[in-house]
Amino acid sequence: MLKLFLTAVIAAMTMNANAETVFTPHQAEYKLKISVLGGQLNTELRVTPDGYVATHVVKPTGMAKLLASGKISETSEFRSTDDGIRPVNYRSDDSLSRNKTKASIQFNWETGELSGTVDDQAVSSIIEDIAYDRVSIQYELMFDLMNGGPSSQYILFDIDELKTVMVSNIGRRTVKVPAGTFNAIGVQHQAVGSKRITTMWCVEALDYLPVIVEQHRKGKLKMRAVLSSYLPLET
Repeated sequence: MLKLFLTAVIAAMTMNANAETVFTPHQAEYKLKISVLGGQLNTELRVTPDGYVATHVVKPTGMAKLLASGKISETSEFRSTDDGIRPVNYRSDDSLSRNKTKASIQFNWETGELSGTVDDQAVSSIIEDIAYDRVSIQYELMFDLMNGGPSSQYILFDIDELKTVMVSNIGRRTVKVPAGTFNAIGVQHQAVGSKRITTMWCVEALDYLPVIVEQHRKGKLKMRAVLSSYLPLET
């Protein structure tokens, strides 16, 4: 349940003279609730010599720390091109979920394949189209919102398998979160064959940063994250 698209981030800086969008490096903090348990999601986007590195960390808070220990840490290094995001390296260390996992994946766009390890077991896959890890897919979605709107589907490499994620626009509304009140656009996504539907409310004034992330399963709310603070970083 904790292995969700929690990340919700936007970001930016000019990567080259032809870049169509400007990303703002930043730190963001979300109050997180999974079922009845509380938690915290911290995200950070920084500029690197070759592109960006984004880190998302989930950890329990309050009474939840008595029932669960550990954290989920995910890091993605990626580049920005004229037509979107290209992941390069992805690392995950989950010591919080029931099925604890560690993963390290590399994307090779010259050969069209990805490879790495999951719990010390080698994995590899041919990528015939652009694919994203669980962090970089969020930046690609935000990139597309900033440049005309999201595609109807994306390919996600979810730790050890490729999934097709269907995306739809669900309109606009005013949302209120601890970080403020915003006009937001709603985007839903769902992996083919999954019963989980994730809804993100993204704010144009914050470069389409999601300020609310909700996940429903069979019509019941299972997870909700709301933005509590946002801090732009120096480049």
